[in-house]
Amino acid sequence: MTLYTSMPLELVLAGMNDDREPLIELEQDGALMQLAPLAPGIGKLVRLVHAPLEHYLDPRYQPGAYIVYSSPTN
Repeated sequence: MTLYTSMPLELVLAGMNDDREPLIELEQDGALMQLAPLAPGIGKLVRLVHAPLEHYLDPRYQPGAYIVYSSPTN
């Protein structure tokens, strides 16, 4: 792969080998999705693994959307 950039390579590749938290797989509204955990009960949608076709056009399920998957306990 060739990468053309005016930035120093150290800045472009910074954090590339850092460990990330494992993704959470969640089935909600008939869709299996992968979430990156942000806080207890809240995740950022990484991708839809499989879902009904209308979910792929729904902005609520676009990558980067926040998904609440459990209510906080009081």
